[in-house]
Amino acid sequence: MNFLIITHVNHIHKDNQYFGYGPYIGEMNIWLKYVNKVTIVAPLKNGNILPIDLSYQCNNIDFKNVPDFSFTSLKSRIASIFKLPIIFWNIYLAMKKADHIHLRCPGNMGLVACFVQILFPNKIKTAKYAGNWDPNSKQPWTYRLQKYLLKNTFLTKNMKVLVYGDWKNQSKNIKSFFTATYSDSEKEIIDKSNANFYFKFLFVGSLVDGKRPLYAIKLIEGLIEKGYNVTLDLYGDGVERNSLENYIRTNNLDKYIFLKGNQNRETLKKAYKESHFVVLPSKSEGWPKAIAEGMFWECFPIATKVSCVPSMLDFGTRGIMLEMNLEKDLNEIAKIIENEEAFTNKSKLASIWSQKYTTDIFEKEIKALLQV
Repeated sequence: MNFLIITHVNHIHKDNQYFGYGPYIGEMNIWLKYVNKVTIVAPLKNGNILPIDLSYQCNNIDFKNVPDFSFTSLKSRIASIFKLPIIFWNIYLAMKKADHIHLRCPGNMGLVACFVQILFPNKIKTAKYAGNWDPNSKQPWTYRLQKYLLKNTFLTKNMKVLVYGDWKNQSKNIKSFFTATYSDSEKEIIDKSNANFYFKFLFVGSLVDGKRPLYAIKLIEGLIEKGYNVTLDLYGDGVERNSLENYIRTNNLDKYIFLKGNQNRETLKKAYKESHFVVLPSKSEGWPKAIAEGMFWECFPIATKVSCVPSMLDFGTRGIMLEMNLEKDLNEIAKIIENEEAFTNKSKLASIWSQKYTTDIFEKEIKALLQV
């Protein structure tokens, strides 16, 4: 099977391997277990391999390098006019030769592929929509256009669209899905009992405005001011790192809050095991892996009410849904810190839920989608 992936993820070629963003590559490697050839249409960049990056585990890769593009400024829009014909043509040729077409959405490359796939109604296709599928959420017009094309069964034929969450009134090609990081064999009992009432918080995600890492820091700052013995480790990197460092330094939080940067899977796994809370005050999510991963290791989840997060947290039965009102959120967290029974019970419920979604189950679902 010639399996075609079309994605906006930037790749790096080194030592005859193709590297990219670890969580995405890790997921795709499960798909690639059941194909003998993969064609990838994506941007190829120069740069260093980061600890968070992984390589594809496939011996037969045909990589089609296409230029990255965006519509964020006048200059980028003008440049995109010249890039788009090249991208359209490369995607068309790749789809023509493919046995199975797989789109990664939302993203600019996925948007182009949503149009081109219309020309191949008889090809077997899947699309992974990794963003927020909530029909009522506010999203960029390019995201809304991709959603429209993917769920339109007149234009999009022979495709299963994998989305996060269960939503009413969906077209027949929409399939509620999930993602997974850990296997059944990795399950273990984690003792999060806390006789010293010291609580370790964890933030995992890009240090960008959309993830709101500053709000996570302010939560910890507020808890410290209330007299609680807490710390926060932030794993990830991004454009806000310098401003976060300045805030931590200016407010004398150096002893309580630590920026750990991008780290590999095993380092994060250890951090989850050692932490009591995982917090993600994100503006938008699909399936927030940081929350699901933390729950797997009995971290008490604290997250915003976006996408499928309310159902993940069972509307507060196994976590706290942030109101994005600092004082209200601090009071809710303080109640859990002061109630060991509630902390333990909800953490265990979180773990029971998350451990249903293992890579073993994920692989069975992927195998069914590939019809192998």
